[in-house]
Amino acid sequence: MSGCVFCEIVAGRSPARLVYSDPDVIGLLDIHPVRPGHTLVIPRRHVTDLSGLTDELGGKVFAAARRVAAAMRTSRIAADGVNVLVNDGRAAFQTVFHHHVHVLPRHHGDKVTLARGLVIRRDPDADATAAALVAELGTPRL
Repeated sequence: MSGCVFCEIVAGRSPARLVYSDPDVIGLLDIHPVRPGHTLVIPRRHVTDLSGLTDELGGKVFAAARRVAAAMRTSRIAADGVNVLVNDGRAAFQTVFHHHVHVLPRHHGDKVTLARGLVIRRDPDADATAAALVAELGTPRL
């Protein structure tokens, strides 16, 4: 879709740190991460929100999110837990209107409190973080 940053990434016209890919879904590091490893899982096909997802595609997106979450636990990220979040609609803080799932690695004592909102914390070594996830998930392709 014209003007959609995620569609531009899927088409290979915009850069991203890809950490996962399959024929229907990609995973990329969030450019405004809450925690190092914060990944967005998106369908390759433009779907604005949850209501536009078919059950089949929704299942594929969630399966990819589950794989990314598992890699967050087994990679050097060594997450103690994972939040899987969807901001669906403007009122729910969706800012990119191409459906996406946030997969957020958590560690005991990380001081992220979702009740008060998410605070962006820059990843000091985003390339190494992406490499750690790619090592677990395989090399992504557009």
